Amino acid sequence: MRQVQELKAETRARAGKGPSYQTRQKGLIPAVLYGGEAQPENVAVPQRELERLVGSGTFLTTLFMLDVAGKKTRVIPRAVQLDPVTDRPVHVDFMRLAQDAKVKLAIPVRFKNHAESPGLKRGGVLNIIRHEIEMLLPADNIPDAIEADLTGLEIHGTLHISDIKLPEGMVPLVRERDFTIASIVAPTSVIEEQRAAAAAALAAANAPVVEEGAAPAAGAAPAAAGAAPAAGAAAAPAAGDKGKPAPKK
Repeated sequence: MRQVQELKAETRARAGKGPSYQTRQKGLIPAVLYGGEAQPENVAVPQRELERLVGSGTFLTTLFMLDVAGKKTRVIPRAVQLDPVTDRPVHVDFMRLAQDAKVKLAIPVRFKNHAESPGLKRGGVLNIIRHEIEMLLPADNIPDAIEADLTGLEIHGTLHISDIKLPEGMVPLVRERDFTIASIVAPTSVIEEQRAAAAAALAAANAPVVEEGAAPAAGAAPAAAGAAPAAGAAAAPAAGDKGKPAPKK
């Protein structure tokens, strides 16, 4: 479960582009605190501390105790605006969290026991379909990740949300009833071999069949050795008759 972290903030008297620019010049990042029964409040947080937290990759799923001039409020970040050129945060929205509040968060999926998957041992590849899952869960029980166990998963095997034991109170927001998280697919070499074998089988099935010693077509008589020439054909001259004119009729 995520631990609540402390984050100091200062009050910010005015909003708008001009005052926000002046706030950043002081090494602070403008922020808004909203939610609950209180009115929205303009605050500012230290730039370096915020950049470190955003760079951790878990900023939007971490609870903070925001300390504004000694007044502490439990909050969760809901949006971070980044500079399009530098990718540094330039504005943050914090939402107040009441007791027993529930939040909607995208929780990452972490896969374990790769060595216990027969499909991966045979050269299969883990095909991750969902790297994170939208969840409705208690703000007091936000896990670092959802653990998906690959034990016993074969090639072409699939892992569904029903195969994962979710923490108490956590409900998936995906509409599909039992959606797929990941699968084990065959390696590329095996797929290519299967395609080549299928192509060879198809070519063999379509090839014409020629039987050895097949009879000639009807009406075609084979020429016999020493057969007489056809009628009307001129006979070859006898030996020693070369150069003699043919007899007159």
